[in-house]
Amino acid sequence: MSIENSYLSHKKILAVDDEEDVLDTIEEILESSRVDRAQDFDTAVEKIHLYSYDLAILDIMGVNGLGLLEKTVEKNIPTVMLTAHAMNPETLMASIRKGAIFYIPKEKLAQLDQILNELFAAMAAGKATWQILFEKLGDFFEEKFGPDWKEKDKEFWSEFSRTYQVAKGVQTRIVHDEKVRSKGI
Repeated sequence: MSIENSYLSHKKILAVDDEEDVLDTIEEILESSRVDRAQDFDTAVEKIHLYSYDLAILDIMGVNGLGLLEKTVEKNIPTVMLTAHAMNPETLMASIRKGAIFYIPKEKLAQLDQILNELFAAMAAGKATWQILFEKLGDFFEEKFGPDWKEKDKEFWSEFSRTYQVAKGVQTRIVHDEKVRSKGI
């Protein structure tokens, strides 16, 4: 097992996409994980209710990924949204609002194992995953959406930034508070 795949090893991941070749690619990239597949909303909902997953990867368009996101959040499954056709600020914001931990353009699918490894490392350390998104893909979003893409929804992004920073500070304090840690929280 390589260090770069250490967090992915033996993780149980649900991948949902209506395109079989995308599922094949995900399964190949995440070869050290156990990938369970679904190609439609109903099959995915059934699997979400029947099985336990360390992570879900949901296509936004072909399988009603935002609807599935609600189901994974209810089951406390960290969820990454994957998209090609719904690559826009609105679905990014909807993903954040509904509880996704990350948003990956299909154009960046080749980096999936690296991104997920960083996400699992961040979650293990109690760090916010969205910081990784903007560090890794901020330039991509600027290129795709335009340099002032956040201006249209300035209130959302200002609030996101403010609450992100507050949540990050609270997480840091909790991780280091022995009273809280001793209770297993």
